[in-house]
Amino acid sequence: MARRYFAQKKGRVEIIPMIDIMLFLLVFFIMITLRMIPDKGLNLQLPTASQAQQLPRPHYTINIDKDGSVQVKGHHYDLTGLQKMLASDGDPGKTQITIAADKGVPFQDFIHVMDRCQRAGVSDIGIAAKSGTG
Repeated sequence: MARRYFAQKKGRVEIIPMIDIMLFLLVFFIMITLRMIPDKGLNLQLPTASQAQQLPRPHYTINIDKDGSVQVKGHHYDLTGLQKMLASDGDPGKTQITIAADKGVPFQDFIHVMDRCQRAGVSDIGIAAKSGTG
């Protein structure tokens, strides 16, 4: 009986589908990572409120420290600079702000920051507080 030899075919690695899958995984992990990065904030002693609720994630969290300094995403601003930054945000009417003030911050400093936000055209302003009675 004569032996038959078949030509062996080499397997091909299709690179295009592999690139598609790798790009999909890259986008997936980038989106998940962006959700996990918290907004930079200060370690503040927030006042407590019995009716504190979780608000949707704001565009900006404005932190007011005990000495009255204002910080947004790791950058220090004076009140005029804060107003300019908020006004240059595209559409300030749709910008969401949360003001987080330390428990020891004078109420007047809080009012100054809120006033500058309103002058910039921001109308969606939230106030950060800890949940609980106090």
